[in-house]
Amino acid sequence: MNTNKQLPVTEQENELKNLSCLYEITKHLASASNLQDCLEKVVATLAAEKGMENGTVTIVNPTTGELEIEVAHNITAEARRRGRYKLGEGITGKVVATGEPILVPQIGDEPLFLNRTRTRGDERKKKASFLCVPIKVDGQSIGALSIDREYPDGFGSQSENDLRFLTVVSGLIAQTVQRVQKVNEEKEALRQENSKLRRELSARNRIEEIIGNSSRMQEVFDMVHRVADSGATVLLRGESGTGKTLVAKALHYNSGRRNGPFVVVNCSALPETLLESELFGHEKGAFTGANSRKKGRFEVAKGGTLFLDEIGEISPAVQVKLLGVIQERTFQRLGGSEILKADIRLVAATNRDLEKAVQEGHFREDLYYRLNVFPVYLPPLRERRTDILLLAEYFLDKYARENNKVIRRISTSAIDLLIQYHWPGNVRELQNCMERAVLICDGETIKSIHLPPTLQSAETVNSDKPLSLATAVENFERELIIDALKKCKGNQTRAAKYLDTSLRIINYKIHNYRIDPKQFKTR
Repeated sequence: MNTNKQLPVTEQENELKNLSCLYEITKHLASASNLQDCLEKVVATLAAEKGMENGTVTIVNPTTGELEIEVAHNITAEARRRGRYKLGEGITGKVVATGEPILVPQIGDEPLFLNRTRTRGDERKKKASFLCVPIKVDGQSIGALSIDREYPDGFGSQSENDLRFLTVVSGLIAQTVQRVQKVNEEKEALRQENSKLRRELSARNRIEEIIGNSSRMQEVFDMVHRVADSGATVLLRGESGTGKTLVAKALHYNSGRRNGPFVVVNCSALPETLLESELFGHEKGAFTGANSRKKGRFEVAKGGTLFLDEIGEISPAVQVKLLGVIQERTFQRLGGSEILKADIRLVAATNRDLEKAVQEGHFREDLYYRLNVFPVYLPPLRERRTDILLLAEYFLDKYARENNKVIRRISTSAIDLLIQYHWPGNVRELQNCMERAVLICDGETIKSIHLPPTLQSAETVNSDKPLSLATAVENFERELIIDALKKCKGNQTRAAKYLDTSLRIINYKIHNYRIDPKQFKTR
C-alpha cells in the first residue's frame, strides 16, 4: 500500500507550471550578457507562463538614490519614466527599504499604492492583487520585482505560493545581476588595460621630434619604426611643409646607422652640373674651376644616411647616374676612374606626383621603382586637425622662450580660427603663423587679432561682412567666461567671483552661450 501523500491535481499542475516557468527563466538568465534584455524576457515569461501581468523590475539608481523602473512588461516608455520612487515611498519603496515582500489583496483598496505609472485606472485592474518581492545582493536590497495578478477564486493560498515563487525568481535575478556586473567590471578593466597599452604603444611609437597624436600620424610613426632598422630605400611622399625632413631624420636616428652622418641634398636648389658634382664629387681639373678634389655627398655620407629632398626635380642625365649608383652601390667622381663604394642608407622625398611624371616621360620608370621600395605618405595638416592645437601650443612655447615672453595660452576664438583654416602650407605655415603671433602679442594670451589676415578671411570664418557690434561683444564676453572657467577649473562660483559678477548671471550666460563647464574640470 502506497502511503505517500498525493498532491491535489490542481496543486500538481501548479508545481509543474512553476518548474516549467523556472526552467524558461533560468535559460534566459544563464545566457544573459545584457541585463536589461534578459530581465525583459523574464517578465514576459512570467506573463505568458503564470498569468502575472505588468511585471516590473525596479532598481535603485546609485547616483540619485531613487528607485527607477529598469524593465516593465506591457507598460509604455512614458509610464516607465513616471515610475520613480524614493526609498520607503509606496509599496515598492517600502519593500526595498525593509527587504521584506508585500502582498496587496486589491490594488484599489491599498492607500500606499501610488500608481505612479497610471496603468491601473480601470475597475478590473483595481481589483487585481499586487505582489512585490525584494531583489537582494549580498543581503542588500538593490531593487524589487513586482507583478499584478487576478485570483478568480479569491485571495488565498495561491497568492502565498506565488509570493514564494517570485522570491525564488528574485534570487535568480540577484545572482544574474552579480554575474553580469562582474563580467562588465572585467570588460571595463580589460578596456582600460587595452587603452593603457595603446597609450604606451603610442608613446613608444611616437618620435620625439615630430608632434602629433592623430591616427594618421600614428600610422606614420608605425611605418618609421618598421623600416628604420632595415637598409631599404625609403620614399617620403607628401605636400610641401608636412615634415618630410623630420621623418628622414627620425629614420636615421632610429636606425643602426645613427652614429654615422646624416647628409641632406636639396635636389631642386642646384642646377644639373652642380648637382652631379655635389652628389658624386669631382677630381682636380674635371671641369673649369675644379681646382682641387672634392668629395661628393655619397662619399661624405659613408656609414650614415643620404637624404635626397625633392628627388622629383632632378634632370634625366642625373637620373641615369643615380640609377646606376642605386643598382650597383658604386660610383665614380667626375673626371676620375676610381670606383668608390656607396655605403649609405638612401632616403628620398618628393611633393610631386611621380606616377604622373613617369607617364609623361619626365621621370625614369626604372628609377621610380628603385626609389619606391618603402613609400611613407605624410598627411597634410588639414587631414590631421586634431594635431593643429598640439602643434600650435608647441610652437607657442618654443617662440615664447626664444623671445623671452610669458604667453600662457591661446584664446578660444584664436583656436577656432586655427582649426577652421585649411593650411595650404601645412606645418611650416602654422609654424610661421605662431612665430608671428608671439612677436606681436603683448599680453599673456594669443588672440584672434594676433593671427595673420589669411586666417580671418571670409573663406575661413564663413562671413561676407564684418561682425556686428552685438556679435563682437558676445564673442568677447564668451571668451572671458571660458577663460575664467579654465582658470577656475570649471568652478562656476569661483569664475563668478573672478569676473566680479554674480553666480546667477554667470549661470545664465553659460546656458545662453552653450558652454559646458565640465570640460574645464581637472581629472
